[in-house]
Amino acid sequence: MAVVVGCLNPSKTLYKPKLLSPFSSSNPIPNCYYCKQGIKFNTPIYASSSMSTPNRPLHASTIDVLNKGYHNQELLQAIQGSFSNCLSETDLHLTIPGLNSKTRGKVRDIYDGGDFLVLVTTDRQSAFDRVLASIPFKGQVLNETSLWWFDQTRHITSNAVLSAPDKNVTIAKKCTIFPVEFVVRGFVTGSTDTSLWTVYKNGVRNYCGNALPDGLVKNQRLERNILTPTTKAVDHDVPIAPLEIIEQGLMTKADFDEVSSKALSLFDYGQ
Repeated sequence: MAVVVGCLNPSKTLYKPKLLSPFSSSNPIPNCYYCKQGIKFNTPIYASSSMSTPNRPLHASTIDVLNKGYHNQELLQAIQGSFSNCLSETDLHLTIPGLNSKTRGKVRDIYDGGDFLVLVTTDRQSAFDRVLASIPFKGQVLNETSLWWFDQTRHITSNAVLSAPDKNVTIAKKCTIFPVEFVVRGFVTGSTDTSLWTVYKNGVRNYCGNALPDGLVKNQRLERNILTPTTKAVDHDVPIAPLEIIEQGLMTKADFDEVSSKALSLFDYGQ
């Protein structure tokens, strides 16, 4: 599979080997250059400071360096050049033998390979239940971040990952999924219709089976992490209480107890 797939977008990776400290080099070279791996930066990025003295003048902020620095034009050209490399659509089932159907999610294109699935994380940006745009590097960052977390949490729960033949691709075992998304929250915050702060501000004091006391303020940390499950729907996820999940036959009580325990453990480990 790795040989067949190759690399879906080989020119997308920006290469940044090292940020030089203004105190670690007596003669930094103020430029950058292109190479086969991408763009290398030799210009030091100075951290901003709130104080300056005759012996330590006030350095420009990172934003100022990016806006006015020597490699500003090279950065802009790299960003502009990446727009044409956005991985917005894939059709691997038309060119790779063994891949059957394609399912197009908001962000991922999923291909059925029999006992396994090929998940291509595209550069599509999804928010508020719709695709807004495509962003260079977004799919690669999301896929590699997911792979990192899967590797870091194997001691808590096993996962379906088999391999990653491309920076945007994960091959995973085919599993039977529960039609429930386990959302864990640690703070009273958010801005969407289903966020904890929105529903709390609207007067809800029992959300997804969690009793919430009066007097909470926005961005306040909860006394304990809570689980606020939602159904998985094509258009819009709907909050649901644990008892409703079991009563509707979406999960057995034993399955719910196991998955909710692992979800809370994963969230706690992430914190």
